[in-house]
Amino acid sequence: MKRTILSKLTAFMVLLTSSLYAEPAINNVQNDDPSVKVEVYYFHMTARCVTCKTVEQQAKASIESLYGNKVSFKSLNLEEPTSKEIAKKLKVSGQSLLIVKGEKQINITNQGFMYAKSNPEKFKSVIKENIDPLL
Repeated sequence: MKRTILSKLTAFMVLLTSSLYAEPAINNVQNDDPSVKVEVYYFHMTARCVTCKTVEQQAKASIESLYGNKVSFKSLNLEEPTSKEIAKKLKVSGQSLLIVKGEKQINITNQGFMYAKSNPEKFKSVIKENIDPLL
């Protein structure tokens, strides 16, 4: 029981901090160029809870099953120097799950933390409804 409460509290705190520090989605930039690839980035810290790991696993599995090689998935640790440049470019400072095509960004971090563990099919549908219009 304590673990469940602690796990939910941790997930809530991660969700809260990612919402506070994540840049808003950039939805007003149109990029219909089919040569520009859709990429999904999952930014995380070194220390991660079960929910954080589940968001990554479910996002990666959903993208691979829905799109194969058409959409790339990259998991990046914000505490590693190699991730700093892309995080700065995308204006990410905390845990985030972003769908990116050119200059367009769609932030689905909140949906990831809400559904990845409790309702993976709903999470998969959120991914699909956000990526399909970009392809």
